[in-house]
Amino acid sequence: MISEHEALTRVLADLPVTAVETIPLAAVCGRICADEVRAYLALPGFDNSAMDGWAIHAADCGKESISLRITGEQPAGVGRGLTLRAGEAVRIFTGAPLPTGTGAVVMQEDAEPQGGSVLIREAARNGEFIRRAGSDLCAGQLIAAKGTRITPVHMGLIASQGIESLPCHELPRAAVICTGGELTAAGQSLPHAGALYNSNGPMLSALVASTLTALPVAQDLLPDDMDIITATLRKRLEECDVLILAAGVSVGDHDLVRPALERLGIRPDFWRVSVKPGKPFLFCRHGHRVIFGLPGNPVSAYVTALLFVLPALRRMAGAAVTANATTAARAVQPLLNKSDRAHYLRGRFDHGAGTFTPAGLQESHALAGLSMANALARLEPGEEIAECGMVPLVLMP
Repeated sequence: MISEHEALTRVLADLPVTAVETIPLAAVCGRICADEVRAYLALPGFDNSAMDGWAIHAADCGKESISLRITGEQPAGVGRGLTLRAGEAVRIFTGAPLPTGTGAVVMQEDAEPQGGSVLIREAARNGEFIRRAGSDLCAGQLIAAKGTRITPVHMGLIASQGIESLPCHELPRAAVICTGGELTAAGQSLPHAGALYNSNGPMLSALVASTLTALPVAQDLLPDDMDIITATLRKRLEECDVLILAAGVSVGDHDLVRPALERLGIRPDFWRVSVKPGKPFLFCRHGHRVIFGLPGNPVSAYVTALLFVLPALRRMAGAAVTANATTAARAVQPLLNKSDRAHYLRGRFDHGAGTFTPAGLQESHALAGLSMANALARLEPGEEIAECGMVPLVLMP
């Protein structure tokens, strides 16, 4: 059994990176940029007003209770080629190009129109309420580095440059394979008292799809049959970059995944990791394919997928940052790990209060408790955290 750190290090080492494809801007959110993106245009592209108000000459800045002659109006849009002189003011609106000679903009609340003139009640500082060209973004400035996961904010900035598409890494093609003679697909009647509906398949497929870490192209539910498991593994290895197997990776008489892999000449890089839940975790490489064997208990499958599978998929998709989001919070009650393995407790992180509350049963089969959680609290072997003590959290996507 190896440590969690060693397991993740070995999983991430020398992973193949997917090919590059061109993605339309409308579909690029959440994808990994395969090359750096730089600005073509400065933002703003011209000096403009930050307020609705009055453009005044530099010579009139710093003066209050002065009356200036109104010489024009400049709305947002096409510049009207206006020029300001001392003693003059131009009505101006947010985003409008500045008249030549503008020293500041006085917001409309600090001015009072009086026929053909305007009374400036509050003195304006030189440069006040002016957005200078390039003050937000310069031409040639880096917008997104290679390996960046594109967010909605990135998309707004990229769109401001008139960019229609980006080169992004393809999503790894993943097959989710669940084994177990007791499992039944949704929509069918449970055949006997010991039967269970397959929850791991839908959960794991949704996890990789919703995080845009992989494209789930197949979801198989297999009986405990060596020939069927072996044939399915062979087929999926021809079609997919990643196999995510749930159950059948332990040492019981009906745990057939490892023997099936060995039939195909595939041996585990490692098996068993010192984490709770999730000890029977298997990882293999087969050429440019990678294989993850997760425990069958749903919480164990989810935790190991979060800790090891998602970081690997991010690396394969070219992400510069592969780690899960983390934070720390105050425990609302004492927390104790009696195990000799690191224990991930499921619970609720209250961002506003900065607290963590355990949720439901802390057992590897307890899906209801997992469904109430948005974070995993990590306790070291034998660690005890007092009420109000700080505990590190891994945030659930």
